[in-house]
Amino acid sequence: MSHPTHPTTRILTMLELLQANHHMGGRELARRLGVDERTVRRYATRLEDLGIPVVAQRGRYGGYRLMPGYKLPPLMLTDDEATAVVLGLLAGRRMGLPNQATESALAKVQRVLPTLLRERVQALQDTLAFTLAARDPAAPATEALLTLAAAARERRRVRLRYRSFQGAGTERDFDPYGLVFHSGRWYTMGHDHRSGETRTFRVDRVVSAEPGTDTYEIPGDVDPAQHVTRSLAGVPYAHEVEVLLETTLGEARRRIPASTATLTETDGGVLMITRAERLDGMAQMLAGFGWPFVIHRPDELRGHIRDLARILEEQAARRPPGG
Repeated sequence: MSHPTHPTTRILTMLELLQANHHMGGRELARRLGVDERTVRRYATRLEDLGIPVVAQRGRYGGYRLMPGYKLPPLMLTDDEATAVVLGLLAGRRMGLPNQATESALAKVQRVLPTLLRERVQALQDTLAFTLAARDPAAPATEALLTLAAAARERRRVRLRYRSFQGAGTERDFDPYGLVFHSGRWYTMGHDHRSGETRTFRVDRVVSAEPGTDTYEIPGDVDPAQHVTRSLAGVPYAHEVEVLLETTLGEARRRIPASTATLTETDGGVLMITRAERLDGMAQMLAGFGWPFVIHRPDELRGHIRDLARILEEQAARRPPGG
């Protein structure tokens, strides 16, 4: 069993143990904390100094307990824990999580922190910069989000009321396979009994989700995140692109975001399947990778590669005036 190493962490762990157990012997506390019984007594004194009534009982069956009726404050965090929570909330707000919820949670966390730690965390909040641009999220209803998550875990069919981007309302039986957070939006994917197909739905457009009694099995080869990114990648673009990149899967993943293309390791390299609005832009991207490649489709992409090569050759031939 691993033990907390920092004294403050051990003291908080002791407090949690006393809260969870009516009574604990000194020897058991020492074993759980990885210290000796003298140190446990010192921790008990420290908790009393902080205003937490720890009752020490002497004798063969002695030990420690909290004063009957005492309730812990709703939140007690170490410096590391508080920093992790605040950073998570700040990053979540920037990524597109519901703004009102993150703001209220951040305010509650800061309100219960000790004064010194609260000032240090506020300094972090005031000085932290992000390279990721903020975006206005489409926050889903909490009830719909939690219902879909529970249904996916329990393999329970739901009755879904959904509003399309045009505002049209529909109802359907839906077997949710999972939830995916992608580019500031929440999505659920699964089997749609209305169309008989595997579909992706935006959770912020779910009017209601009511769990039923029917259950289902999720196919073993389903990857919700890959399905959502692949289906969304095809929405706004006109050209389907399939190219063999002569590189490793690890290198390809470092250069190509999963949200823009499907990458599959195959003989000779990595097969990239994606969509593009402009083939001249795709030609520039392939050239920028610096890897040898083989175009599978579309054939029109070959012409754009040749055009790019010609333009680059013309630019390479240019010289400064008088040169």
